[in-house]
Amino acid sequence: MQTLAVPIPDTAVTAPHSRRLHSIDALRGLIIVFMLLDHVRETFFLHHQVSDPMDVAHTSVELFISRTLAHFCAPLFVFLTGLSAWLYGERHGGRGAVAGFLFKRGLVLIALELTLVNFAWTFQFPPTVIYLQVIWAIGLSMIALSALVALPRGVLAVLGLAIIAGHNLLDGVHFPVGSALHIPWAVLHDRGWIEVGETLRLRTSYPVLPWIGVIAVGYAAGPWFGREASPEKREINLIAWGFGALALFLALRGINGYGEKPWVAGETTTDTLMSVLNVTKYPPSLLFISLTLGIGLLVLAWLERQQDRAWLRPLVTFGAAPMFFYLLHLYVLKLLYQGAVSIWGNTQGQYFGFTSVLGLWGCAAMLTVVLFPAVRWFAALKARRRDIAWLKYF
Repeated sequence: MQTLAVPIPDTAVTAPHSRRLHSIDALRGLIIVFMLLDHVRETFFLHHQVSDPMDVAHTSVELFISRTLAHFCAPLFVFLTGLSAWLYGERHGGRGAVAGFLFKRGLVLIALELTLVNFAWTFQFPPTVIYLQVIWAIGLSMIALSALVALPRGVLAVLGLAIIAGHNLLDGVHFPVGSALHIPWAVLHDRGWIEVGETLRLRTSYPVLPWIGVIAVGYAAGPWFGREASPEKREINLIAWGFGALALFLALRGINGYGEKPWVAGETTTDTLMSVLNVTKYPPSLLFISLTLGIGLLVLAWLERQQDRAWLRPLVTFGAAPMFFYLLHLYVLKLLYQGAVSIWGNTQGQYFGFTSVLGLWGCAAMLTVVLFPAVRWFAALKARRRDIAWLKYF
């Protein structure tokens, strides 16, 4: 997640190598806003919550859209992490430097998931449950990539695509509690519980195997953004792979085949479309990854053409300090909710929140504005103080 200085410089001396990173940061910043919206939903819409906001039969269109936007976050974060790792190697001495950085950063992310991130969700210490979510998955994927970067780029790309395309063949493989393979398989592919002791359980919310495929593909795509890469060729690659992924999604979804529950025709066109888009995230199916990465690559191609637009700068700023924003917004949301409980009480176990999805969008928009100065400060600090080693991990 290495980035360049913010705000966007206007001088020609920065083109093309530094300019290209603004499109990457802008895409990361966009999905950060989607993530914020989804976490506002998880904080302030529990009283109207359905068992699954993607359950077409029981959810509203606006709630379905809000959750669908959040689906882009994890795949694009992981893909861009791999891409950024390649760029890091280009600037810092090649594969050896990349492997070391990935391994250390992966360990840091896992430690953050187990401590600061989990506490932000539960406000419980010592914890009785630890949810191993997206930061954990990114951390493990980075550690895996630190070993895989030794492979030739073509081999790595094929391996990543094979994992993404083939992991659904393993959907029927399960190992019971007590089996020697239960824990490693729960981490890799079979979302479940790991009993650490009588007082602590771990939930593998993000099985990591398909994410290793995504980060490997992101790393293999890194040369598209290399110093000597042609912007025209980069745009062709992004558009071709983006439309290719979407064509694969439509073909497989059209025949209701491979790795997914079938979609069904609804009473309205909207109901049918929602059913088609209701694809599996835990672990992410081939169709889930094809849909989200396909659209993400096309958006990245479009952002490449928006480099000098003023409206892009706030997104670049958010994308320049993703881990800082992640931790900041989780604690702000938790404190806001605890403040509501302290003011109005919670004697009957009721949830506090908004009466409509529109309120969620308004709250997310407000928090985007309120949190921006802090993120801008930290992004500028990262750019200015490259001598402070720990800053690069955020």
